[in-house]
Amino acid sequence: MKNFVVKTIANAGALAVAVWLLDKITLTGESTGKKVGTLLLVALVFGLVNSVVKPIVKVLTFPLFILTLGLFTLVVNALMLLLTSWVCDKVDLSFHVDGFWTAVLGGLIISIVSWALNVLLPDGD
Repeated sequence: MKNFVVKTIANAGALAVAVWLLDKITLTGESTGKKVGTLLLVALVFGLVNSVVKPIVKVLTFPLFILTLGLFTLVVNALMLLLTSWVCDKVDLSFHVDGFWTAVLGGLIISIVSWALNVLLPDGD
């Protein structure tokens, strides 16, 4: 359980950095508290998408991973971020990613920041 909380906080921090750096990734809310709550819910949705959908997509696109020497990971991460944006729109969370190339750059930022935060934060073991 502690590992799940740590990963969710790392995802929320990484999403916050992406929202802060990129103008076309938006998170709206009336107050800072509502933005933080929305960010945590978006991080939960992002974690669910990455744990359920991403492995299926990776298996189905395995030849592309081999062919591109792993660079196709950027495309898969972008698609997961766009799927998160779509799900958030359907459940009325104020998070939006505008465009594929923004999602590619956002996915790259989220991957780097999430990796760094997972190194710094204690794990659940």
